[in-house]
Amino acid sequence: MASSFAYDILSNKIETRSAKAGVIGLGYVGLPLAIAIARSGFAVTGFDIDPKKIVSLDAQHSYIDAVANDDLATEMDGGRFSATTDFAGLAACDVIVICVPTPLTKHRDPDLSFVEATSRSIAEHLRAGQLVVLESTTYPGTTDDVVKVILEKTGLKSGTDFFVGFSPEREDPGNQHYHTATIPKVVAGDGPQALALMKGFYGAVVKTVVPVSSNATAEAVKLTENIFRSVNIALVNELKTVYAAMGVDVWEVIEAAKTKPFGYMPFYPGPGLGGHCIPIDPFYLTWKSREYELPTRFIELAGEINSAMPRYVVGKLAEALDMRSGKALSRSRVLVLGLAYKKNVADIRESPSLRLMEIIEERGGKADYHDPHVGEIPSTREYQHLKGRKSVDLTQELLDACDAVLVATDHDNLDYALIANSARLIVDTRNVFARLRLSADHIVKA
Repeated sequence: MASSFAYDILSNKIETRSAKAGVIGLGYVGLPLAIAIARSGFAVTGFDIDPKKIVSLDAQHSYIDAVANDDLATEMDGGRFSATTDFAGLAACDVIVICVPTPLTKHRDPDLSFVEATSRSIAEHLRAGQLVVLESTTYPGTTDDVVKVILEKTGLKSGTDFFVGFSPEREDPGNQHYHTATIPKVVAGDGPQALALMKGFYGAVVKTVVPVSSNATAEAVKLTENIFRSVNIALVNELKTVYAAMGVDVWEVIEAAKTKPFGYMPFYPGPGLGGHCIPIDPFYLTWKSREYELPTRFIELAGEINSAMPRYVVGKLAEALDMRSGKALSRSRVLVLGLAYKKNVADIRESPSLRLMEIIEERGGKADYHDPHVGEIPSTREYQHLKGRKSVDLTQELLDACDAVLVATDHDNLDYALIANSARLIVDTRNVFARLRLSADHIVKA
């Protein structure tokens, strides 16, 4: 591998921990990563366009469950972490990591506007001897064909003056067993020197580094991980509907099937997919595949099945109301239990609970929600009409006033015994009452 002046200097800075890092996007991915980098000995500046986040961080208050206030304070007091909205500070950073959203448009096409805008901001301050890393999930080719191209418009050349790499984020909000530094990190670079820098930098931050041959390969790794989950969740969601028609409990089937010590991996049905990854990422590949005139029928079918689950669940709710109380959904008040997309977190990105509330009210019902982790519905791209709704207190009076409780998210810190004893009707999409041995005639699985 031929050496270059810019590579030698940056490699030495990374090895001695004197390199300054910048993390752009201080959300569920960026903030935990920034703190992990700071904890490993690098000075880190976090960049975000939201001034409210910076005010919160300056007060040493974390808005992300994965980052404790004490950990944030330790890195800030030690001078290893600071945050700002001023992107001029990128010029002083030796390693710049992009952790911005990659959503879909209304037509399910990739929306790379955040990646492109961030790349242009970096280009304004780009200098020789910098490593620019994309962590945002995207289709194969984005790092080289979008980020690199924007940066090279400065006249500087990737692999000679600056270096470009990709490393997919693997955050799992609420997971108590793994955190940023202990999750193996896939890394790739534009050329052997960029890869060497990626291995050196991330090797200092996380326990295990997994190098692959190209940025496109690393981008494909992330999509494959999430497509695998999407397809298998769609499979059990479809099995749920088929088995329910046959009078068979899919949850019991899964529990028995997973006793097989080989050839089977349990996945679980639910009210729909949530989170920023699984409902969105597969469509990045389906979009890119059109360029090669190749169908992705399996992936698209999985998306259709998972997207149909909220309407299926509300249908089961309406059926249960009619059969058990003779009351139409249009005249019913329903408590949606859990707004977050998964248990024990405050993350509502792409949460099916929002869609459930919308469908209930489209059909004339009234939908309240209770979630101990989400006190108020924030602004979202698709559900602006729900913005500002507040979590109602879970009380005996509330349960007496509701016609049904729809369990969408099975948080651990909920009084399920109170709900089981007091709710008139419970529609359980998470099998939580069976797991807690609180089965009763007025509990319906959906």
